[in-house]
Amino acid sequence: MAIKTRSFHQVKSDLAIGAMTVLLYGLLAAVFFACLSIPNIFLRHLNRTLATTLLTFVVLICAMHAVYGGFDVGRKKSKPVISALIIGTVITDLVSYLQLEIMNVNDNYNDHLVLFGLDLLYLFFAMLLQVGLIVVFVRLGNDLYFHFHPPRSVLLIIGDADQEVPLRSKVGRYQLQWTVKDCAMYDDPDLREKIRAAEVIFLGQIPQTDKALVLKTCYDLRKDIMCKAQLQETILCNSRAAIVDDAPFLEMEFFKMSFFQRAAKRLGDIVISLICLVLLSPLMGIIALAIRMEDHGPVFFRQKRLTIRGWEFTIWKFRTMTVEDSLSGSPVSTAVNDPRITRVGRVLRRFRMDEIPQFLNVLKGEMSLVGPRPEMLSNIDRYKETYPDFAYREKMKAGITGYAQIEGRYNTTPEDKLMLDLMYIESFSIWLDIKLLMRTATVLFKRDSTQGFVPAPRPAPVEIQGNKRRRRSGVS
Repeated sequence: MAIKTRSFHQVKSDLAIGAMTVLLYGLLAAVFFACLSIPNIFLRHLNRTLATTLLTFVVLICAMHAVYGGFDVGRKKSKPVISALIIGTVITDLVSYLQLEIMNVNDNYNDHLVLFGLDLLYLFFAMLLQVGLIVVFVRLGNDLYFHFHPPRSVLLIIGDADQEVPLRSKVGRYQLQWTVKDCAMYDDPDLREKIRAAEVIFLGQIPQTDKALVLKTCYDLRKDIMCKAQLQETILCNSRAAIVDDAPFLEMEFFKMSFFQRAAKRLGDIVISLICLVLLSPLMGIIALAIRMEDHGPVFFRQKRLTIRGWEFTIWKFRTMTVEDSLSGSPVSTAVNDPRITRVGRVLRRFRMDEIPQFLNVLKGEMSLVGPRPEMLSNIDRYKETYPDFAYREKMKAGITGYAQIEGRYNTTPEDKLMLDLMYIESFSIWLDIKLLMRTATVLFKRDSTQGFVPAPRPAPVEIQGNKRRRRSGVS
């Protein structure tokens, strides 16, 4: 009976959220066309301009839904859903507006393209109304979703006692979705009964042999599972089904990129980095002047980092710390409220503007737009001692953005960064690169994306040896 009741609530919830999704997108389109139809009489009647603009808007809003996740209430917190919807809607509005203005260049309306006229004011007004609609709908949508879905009871299954606190902390950030009722070791003699009593099972890091038994038990008892990704799961997550004779196999290719994918990725890196450097050059000049005026120190910060196959390169960033700390021979990761960060540096870090010069690294071929984040050499040496699998990140060229940069934080644990990077590497496609590039804008709405590490004692100076292209141990 419980299963039937939950299924009935699930159907009602899905219908209600689906209706709200259709209504929200319909209202977003209605606001756009209602506002733009005031100065554009061609949008008030059925004609080629209306049909073409409407088709453009619908196609784009569907594409943005696929990229950003759309009206994904219940699964995410309100702020990420709101920010994703706003970015997707703004992109849709701008492209549709551009298409409309191009259509308006005709004998009956304009004899030249007008992008910054009266229409632009109506577009901004439409965007303000759309933002208000998005905020209201997401808040109401989450309230409606959790009316049908009260918090589900969670059992944490861990491999050692040290895992309980961080796992409880991560699950505890989603109090509307889950409530941790119990925590058990994987070898607990009463584990089966504890699994039976819970609704959702969170698996921490446990030995692979025992994990298989625990997963089978959860499957037998029809429980939903959230399994902490480890190397084996990450490698398998994008395997392809293959039949050899009459035997089923999972096919996993070590090199995911074809020649044409490599060429397309490199071409995209060159074109986009050139465009960004040209368009952002005025902003770069203002940033350079602000850094220089604050303490009269150097504008750029340079440091050795690692890229594909363990090759070293020099990364370029705008300097955000004091001159003494920037030139120090003992690089240390940023801490919470780090006193080394300058006033200008705090603004640059908050909006990720300190990373703009990395487009030069991309243009030179040392980095890619999308890829594993290049870590400091001292960090990599330390991470590899604890996590030897960290070397697998070097299967791909380092990147400005990626899963670890979008979904993670500056202080995300090395192991979680590794799994996020491997998820990208094993899932690589040109379409995924496009999605991640577009989703990078959502990082600006995450206040904790640049959160530093908890302060630790400063280590003794470490001398970094080697030439620019020195080969280091890693994946070949």
